[in-house]
Amino acid sequence: MSSFFTAPGAQKKRKRTAATEAPKKRLATTKASSKPPSRGPAKPAAAPKKKAIERDESISGSDLDTDDSGDEARDRSGSEGTSDDSDNEGETVAEKRLRLAQRYLEKTRKEVELEDEYAFDAEEIDRDLLAERLQEDVAESKGKVYRRLATELNFGEASHTQFRWNSGSVTSVAVCAPYAYTTTKDGYLTKWKLQDLPKDQWPQTTRRKPKKPPAPPKRKPERICFAKANPSKTKDKSYQGHTGAALTVKASQDGKFVVTGGVDRRLVVYNAADLKPIRAFTQHRDAVTGLAFRRGTNQLFSCSKDRTVKVWSLDELAYVETLFGHQDEILDVDALAQERCVSVGARDRTARYWKVPEESQLVFRGGAGEGKKTRLPPDVDPASAAHEGSMDRVAMLDDEIFVTGSDNGDLALWSIQRKKALHVVPRAHGIEPPLKPTEASADEVPDPSVVPAPQPRAITALRTIPYSDVILSGSWDGCVRVWRLSEDKRKIEVVGVLGGASSTTTTPNGIHTDKNPSGQEPNNGDLVRGIINDIAMFERGERGRDGLCVVAVTGKELRLGRWKSMKEGRCGAVIFEVPKVPSKKQDEAELNGRAGESEEDD
Repeated sequence: MSSFFTAPGAQKKRKRTAATEAPKKRLATTKASSKPPSRGPAKPAAAPKKKAIERDESISGSDLDTDDSGDEARDRSGSEGTSDDSDNEGETVAEKRLRLAQRYLEKTRKEVELEDEYAFDAEEIDRDLLAERLQEDVAESKGKVYRRLATELNFGEASHTQFRWNSGSVTSVAVCAPYAYTTTKDGYLTKWKLQDLPKDQWPQTTRRKPKKPPAPPKRKPERICFAKANPSKTKDKSYQGHTGAALTVKASQDGKFVVTGGVDRRLVVYNAADLKPIRAFTQHRDAVTGLAFRRGTNQLFSCSKDRTVKVWSLDELAYVETLFGHQDEILDVDALAQERCVSVGARDRTARYWKVPEESQLVFRGGAGEGKKTRLPPDVDPASAAHEGSMDRVAMLDDEIFVTGSDNGDLALWSIQRKKALHVVPRAHGIEPPLKPTEASADEVPDPSVVPAPQPRAITALRTIPYSDVILSGSWDGCVRVWRLSEDKRKIEVVGVLGGASSTTTTPNGIHTDKNPSGQEPNNGDLVRGIINDIAMFERGERGRDGLCVVAVTGKELRLGRWKSMKEGRCGAVIFEVPKVPSKKQDEAELNGRAGESEEDD
């Protein structure tokens, strides 16, 4: 037997009219009930019956409103909302999920069709490109490496542009296409507009030749504006700028903010358009050495020599919290999409993986197995394999894998699933040439035994393309070295160099050497002169379709000190434009374009 509570919703609506007639029969003696029911409230017939009439009218009025005005409300909501919500009013949860998934697939398919200008088969787009995009979206949401770019970029054919500015050593660089921001030791923050690619390098959508020749690229970046530190404002607490040299700079992805940290213990937030200071934070108790934005947000992580990592929110221009744990000064920090970051603590030789919401950290200790598992080539002096003294650089590949660089030249691969390094590349940038006996001793006839063994070059810059297998590192060997993550995500492999003429070789045991087959030291040329203090890069075009732009800044001194100096070094930057390896579809498009051009000429 069905009741009101067990009856379907459709029957409930149909029975509302019958339910509203019952009160009217009880009030048949009243004048108000003898009249046909109206949509609005009826006037009471007599004052003594006011309460009863109001009660019955409220009951009947509510039913009428539910029946008539409810339809009008649904019509208004349907006109204001989407047509799908009005048409699928009684759908189940599973049906709604299916409908949203179909809508997402259709949207993604349209985006892929617009991006792929060389596609000729719609079925191939649906089968390959759409499936690849969906896999990338899932992998990015999980924080995994999903892009294999090392084989898609032609690092050997990279073009370069150099520029110099009469200032101190460049300490850091940040990019937000098409702009780059650099900081120097003499207190300058400069905004540059990077060169545009030549029009002949962009993919052609038509088969006909352009009537005008392609415009030549700018030879040097254009300086837009700059800001300078003011040492005279050291005691002025209301001053919102820097009073000392800036050591690090980062730009937000939305292009609104540029943040710098310096030796004056200040963290300064600038307006990216004109580099006017917005706010200066003074919570750090020592020099600010590293910055990292959480990917896709304006949440900022900063590290300092005061052994702390601080979290900031630039949307509210507010300080959030402080992370403690390192036993020595923190020199670098990096972060990706999740609310987590990785920092390196210099001479405590630890990398710490911070889980901010959980208020916990994972500690990874470097140098634990030095000299035990590292196999050196037979022609290399074991004395040159220096012990790790300081972990200086860190960069994340995904939310579980990161790489670190040390002062002994080791490039280490780490995973949060293991406390020890997965793989270590010793002396990643080679070793220094041996000193002459006259340079090592003041004696007229020095003893050769006093000459120290050649020391490895420290890793002074480290950068990765997030969620890919590309790793770039820098030192003072005259080039930027390119590495890649192996397919099993357990090793670092050599890819090549940017800006160097040296030939790189790898021994069967994975040791990277700088010697060519003849056994002589390579000639690195003079392309990258000086110490590479920082590297920044961004992808050209949609999803890196037009290649990669790499900016490496150089100086005569290290960014944090003067214990290493190069008199022949240059204070400036080198910009590399790395083209992408043409795909099969682009090759087919070029062949069809040439065939069409030849037919038109005939």
